[in-house]
Amino acid sequence: MAGDAREALLDRCVGFLKEGGFSQLSLREIAAGAGTSHRMLSYHFGSREGLLAEVVRRIEAEQRAALVSLATETDDPVEVSRRFWRRLADPALAPAERLFFEIYAHALFGRSWTEPFRASVIAAWAGPVAELFVQLGFDPAEARRRARLGLAATRGLLLDLLITGDREVLDDAADLFAQLVTAPRPAKP
Repeated sequence: MAGDAREALLDRCVGFLKEGGFSQLSLREIAAGAGTSHRMLSYHFGSREGLLAEVVRRIEAEQRAALVSLATETDDPVEVSRRFWRRLADPALAPAERLFFEIYAHALFGRSWTEPFRASVIAAWAGPVAELFVQLGFDPAEARRRARLGLAATRGLLLDLLITGDREVLDDAADLFAQLVTAPRPAKP
């Protein structure tokens, strides 16, 4: 039961985040926006930071599920990449993405509360993305390399979009990247 209550509370916090963001808000303000008390958030998540990390974990899981779903809709890897970029670049996701990069920055400094984030921020994505490359016909080692490149490039493009708002340029860059990363390796001379 406690797990169900925790997940329901997390659902409400994620919904509140998607309405406009809350990385700058106190735990009490987040609680009010999610229709609960700060004590309940503390009980279920330990701290404000623990809550933020869980919100990011949930949103990342939603994004991975969306990528898998997109990959079942077409066998064109460039089109899958285009559709996923459009999803990521949706302005409605900007509050969640800002929070992602905020947690990422804290993780860079090794904050103890970011340990689960550090453990999953690459690992949770690398396997599923590498599997998509294997399905495209790349051997597992090449698939892992391309998956890591894809993660790094996509996150860089997204960070650039959040900072600059240069949508048209970054849409073109994301499209070019999709074509490059899914292209077969050139034959060795």
